[in-house]
Amino acid sequence: MTTTISRLYNSQMDARTAVRDLEAAGLKNGDISIVASNADNWYDAKTETYHDLDGTDDRAEGAATGGGIGAAAGGAAGLLAGLGLIAIPGVGPVVAAGWLVATLTGALAGGATGGVIGALTQHAGLSKEDADLYAEGLRRGGAVVSARVGDADAVRYQAVMDRSSVKASDRADAYRKSGWTTYNPTARPYSADEAVKERSLYR
Repeated sequence: MTTTISRLYNSQMDARTAVRDLEAAGLKNGDISIVASNADNWYDAKTETYHDLDGTDDRAEGAATGGGIGAAAGGAAGLLAGLGLIAIPGVGPVVAAGWLVATLTGALAGGATGGVIGALTQHAGLSKEDADLYAEGLRRGGAVVSARVGDADAVRYQAVMDRSSVKASDRADAYRKSGWTTYNPTARPYSADEAVKERSLYR
């Protein structure tokens, strides 16, 4: 039997660290999915390049140092090679890769604005409350990593994912203090500056 574990991360870089750690712990690439805000345009779909905080294309940077994309991406090369850009109502543009992508795409087809919550609750192992929180975290510049793991290994992989993840209860409290209540499919996506500022609040 398998179970799905999902965690919210402050940024795509933190999420990539989690992916790298999961792979290092023995989880197969095909059992990992990542969905990350693209509010700050870290991924350019037209040129299929992605950038870290120094503004340099990670693949070019890795090649220049002899490490290639795998080193630059922190061990997540196989997963990140399948990136795709999706627009989620109330969240904004996200970059997604892995097994959850098809579910998200299908849930959003035909303008199903609440589809992201259904995808997160039915396929990412989240409660409705946590799905609302994770969607808001994505809107504010964060990222979600989901992993399908064997029941016997669940506790071990949870510990791996928790290393760089957000503490959900604390983040929910912070959002509520700013007036947030639940997922809103008509909410305005964050701008690049807003996403960067939001992330900085939790460093």
